[in-house]
Amino acid sequence: MTFLAAVGRTFLGFLAATGRLTIFTGITLGHCVRPPLYWRLLMRQIVDIGYYSLPVVGLTTLFSGMVLALQSYTGFARFNAESAVSTVVVLSMTRELGPVLAGLMVAGRIGASMAAEIGTMRVTEQVDALTTLSTNPFKYLVVPRVLAGMISLPFLVLIGDIIGVFGGYLVGVHKLGFNAGTYLKSTFEFLETQDVVSGLVKAAVFGFLIAVMGCYHGYHSGRGAQGVGRATTNAVVSASILILISNYLITELFFAR
Repeated sequence: MTFLAAVGRTFLGFLAATGRLTIFTGITLGHCVRPPLYWRLLMRQIVDIGYYSLPVVGLTTLFSGMVLALQSYTGFARFNAESAVSTVVVLSMTRELGPVLAGLMVAGRIGASMAAEIGTMRVTEQVDALTTLSTNPFKYLVVPRVLAGMISLPFLVLIGDIIGVFGGYLVGVHKLGFNAGTYLKSTFEFLETQDVVSGLVKAAVFGFLIAVMGCYHGYHSGRGAQGVGRATTNAVVSASILILISNYLITELFFAR
């Protein structure tokens, strides 16, 4: 009975958390489409999320593209299909690696930052002070971060795709001995608009998930430093899991036959 009671309590807790997150997301979306919008806060968040995340996303995608070229060459050499290396690199980067790697990197950097910042404001009662001053906390804290995440991530992913393909080009031409013109021609020969668009759609969804999870866990942070620390960890873990789940669902939507 004790085991069944524990399972029941866990399930009920999961349902309660899902309900709170659904309500939080619904309120956020409602405020996103209703004025006023704090443009200065939005621009500041776009700079924080997009510009300051560029180094870590660029390094991640650069070395991923380089490793992908090496691994593809090693595998395809067994079937005398080395010429497909450039095509595999560009399709892998635009469809999967670019969006997912950028999403996970930004979740670790920005999702944790959002949860810690809003959680600290909750602990120090600054969120309650906003309400006292007739400022809606969702409008002031949540909406600028969510919109900035949805706007910034596609640009980050697009730049990350280019850097990742460039990393594959460096390895392909300067290490594996491909002709530069032939490598570039085969890179773009089989690349379709849908490949790039699917990655950008994923990026916008990932940006939304990262911002919502960061704000949600910060907004419902527990008391004290321990509560803020737990909120930060939960924001990163939940955003990362949702990124991987939504990545599969969007891939099914675009490429399922």
